[in-house]
Amino acid sequence: MSYRVALIGAGTMGSVHAGHWNAVPGAELVGVLDPRRDAAHAAGPAFGDWETLLAKARPDIVDVCTPTPFHREYVERAAAAGKAIFVEKPMARSLADCDAMIAAVERAGVPAMSGHVLRYFPEYAEAKRIVDAGGIGRPVAARTARMAGLPELGGRPNWYADPAQSGGLVLDMILHDFDWLRWTLGPVTRVYGKGLFNQTKYAGILDYALVTLRFASGAVAHVTGSWAHPGGFHTTMEIAGDAGMIEHDSSRSAPIVASLRSQGGAGGVAVPESPMAPVDDPYYLEIAAFVKALQNNETPPVTLEDAREATRIALAALESIETGKAVTL
Repeated sequence: MSYRVALIGAGTMGSVHAGHWNAVPGAELVGVLDPRRDAAHAAGPAFGDWETLLAKARPDIVDVCTPTPFHREYVERAAAAGKAIFVEKPMARSLADCDAMIAAVERAGVPAMSGHVLRYFPEYAEAKRIVDAGGIGRPVAARTARMAGLPELGGRPNWYADPAQSGGLVLDMILHDFDWLRWTLGPVTRVYGKGLFNQTKYAGILDYALVTLRFASGAVAHVTGSWAHPGGFHTTMEIAGDAGMIEHDSSRSAPIVASLRSQGGAGGVAVPESPMAPVDDPYYLEIAAFVKALQNNETPPVTLEDAREATRIALAALESIETGKAVTL
């Protein structure tokens, strides 16, 4: 079966998704809704409002790639219209919104998946496979880091810089690590964090966080996140067990690093590149997995309940950062 897809939001993630929807067998991008008509036209067939999009594009799937505060609105609209739903992470800015979205999907009886794409990055997928196979014995400790500068929006108002909308890097970026760690090591029972979230001195400029997670198994994980990193995007991951350890560092695994001299002749910037084939792209893989689940009438591989749990961990980390106290889940 082939699915017609409507994309809501043609920003950073929406533009990434747009290219993959048309590449995945069994899917076709038939409509894009974004208040910035030039961005919508660049991504695909543009529509001016939700009702017209539904009536004329006749989508089977609605892919919600709006800024986080608008996820609930469009998930509820899509569910009420009986459409399958793909919604980007983070699922929502509050657990109340997460619960409302899950309730709307359950009432409508439609399939839904959240875009926790880190599960599809090859190094993280392989680490999960090794842990599940007992390759490091019983996992006891993990450490991850996700480092970048503050996301830029090309001169547009930067909603990422508003903690009330984005939740800062804890909810928007290291949520990836929370989801992957929970997927790999099991339920989280306790969260403790330190960071710059919501501090007036840094709001809209920098964000940095250190979060410690304790798992029901007894394992402990340390997660570092930064929107103040000057050296470009960088990730690390390690998991130690009683029989071995897995380690990954994106700076060491980059197959090509080009040092380019600036126009003025001073300094340089590292540009990591990857020869990954389009069908191995993690964003392609997660969209293809959703389409496959629909075709086989299976539960999507990343459920809204999974997304809610990742959000719950992130919100607990923000609460801990603000109160200075550990939060028990």
